[in-house]
Amino acid sequence: MNEELKKMLDSINAKKQEVKDLCKAGKIEDAATAKEELKKLQAQFDLVYDLDVTKTEGMGEKAAAGAAKTIADKAKNIAGAFVNAIKAAVGKGELSTEDKEILNSMNEGKDEDGGLTVPKDIKTAIKELRRSEDALETLVNVEPVKTLSGSRVIERYADQTPFDNIDEAAEFPDVSTPQFEKVDYKVKKKGGILKITQELLDDTAENIISYLKKWIAKKAKATRNFLIVAKIREITADAEVAVDSLDDLKKIFNILLDPAIALTAGVVTNQDGYNWLDSLKDKDGKYILQPDSTKPTSTLLFGKYPIKKVSNRTMPSKTTDGGYKVPIVCGDLKEAITIFDRETLTIDISSSAGKLWETDQTGIKVRERLDIKAIDEEAIVMAEHTIKTTTDVQQTAAQSAAEETKTYTQAEIEKMSRENIIALGTKLGYTMTTTASDEKSAVVADFMAQQTAAQRAAGNRRFKGRCNYD
Repeated sequence: MNEELKKMLDSINAKKQEVKDLCKAGKIEDAATAKEELKKLQAQFDLVYDLDVTKTEGMGEKAAAGAAKTIADKAKNIAGAFVNAIKAAVGKGELSTEDKEILNSMNEGKDEDGGLTVPKDIKTAIKELRRSEDALETLVNVEPVKTLSGSRVIERYADQTPFDNIDEAAEFPDVSTPQFEKVDYKVKKKGGILKITQELLDDTAENIISYLKKWIAKKAKATRNFLIVAKIREITADAEVAVDSLDDLKKIFNILLDPAIALTAGVVTNQDGYNWLDSLKDKDGKYILQPDSTKPTSTLLFGKYPIKKVSNRTMPSKTTDGGYKVPIVCGDLKEAITIFDRETLTIDISSSAGKLWETDQTGIKVRERLDIKAIDEEAIVMAEHTIKTTTDVQQTAAQSAAEETKTYTQAEIEKMSRENIIALGTKLGYTMTTTASDEKSAVVADFMAQQTAAQRAAGNRRFKGRCNYD
């Protein structure tokens, strides 16, 4: 292999490692971008390899390249055999001996549900598709399991106490040991039926696989989002924290969350919550949300806490009398929640069940198994901000309008403090000449004079309006 090809191969290996590192760091968007760059590097390498490698040079490398091609062909054959099995199930063909051998070698024993096991390569592609930008799965801990039930021992709430002073030759005292809790899981069956037309079954294996992957990924993502939101609501039930200002939000990260959790904390909210956060400004009039330099499409709260925005349908706001409460989840969901994923996908196919035969459709029943558990309930805090409905806003506006047209008596004004009198005058648009440091009697007189002047000016405007015959 010449030097150019070696350099290109080094670049490919470096890019592969970059993709893996980004995935481990949870930077899915950056990982996807790096993966596309990897594909381009690989394509470039293949072209140069085919053009420049001679028959006498690098036979070992050629053999390796041949092995890679064999792997790719095997994956293609598996996908083809999988599609052929689907077609055979509805009488659209027969499985060849080769297809049967491929399917038998692919399965690691029978799944508890039976049916046709989805090949590993297709499952991997589905997993990548469901972990999209609006997927909450990327924020929680996901643990693959091989059994239908089991348990894990989790360490939490460990006392952090220092060592004691010990005299020479004295016995060492016992120190507090970490506190462990047992978490049991039992994976539950999740699934649904995809109805496809006979025309689709007549299509190419690639198109059928593409359709299946997108549909399963979409449903799997929706399932996980629903379970995660439900678990968040369960953990934070009756412990929601009302927030109306920046100080309220800061208190959550500074006091309510453990400092160790706050270091890795983020924010999850819906469209309503994000809109409110995006409207907040500091004392200098600058918006609080800032762009994330590592992710141009993402934003940070207080310059440090990444924000995950999901749709209102995924995480609905709670309707209340006079408005609705928007959810703003603060903390580290990886510490709070774990999904125990059986990581198996099976399908059953039928064209005769129900009304499928009457509608000339084929039903594909898809199953997967998982469980979701709360691990550390103190790792997240549910903040809620109340937003008034349009009706309430209109009522408030009507009250303000009533205040503006109200004529205040001197007795009413004298009951107020000097500060409140000045504030009321400012609100009504009066040009107050006195301040809170002046005598109250002077402030009262100033307000009454301003009120009289405003009423006289308003009367003149109405008179002119009535006498305007032009």
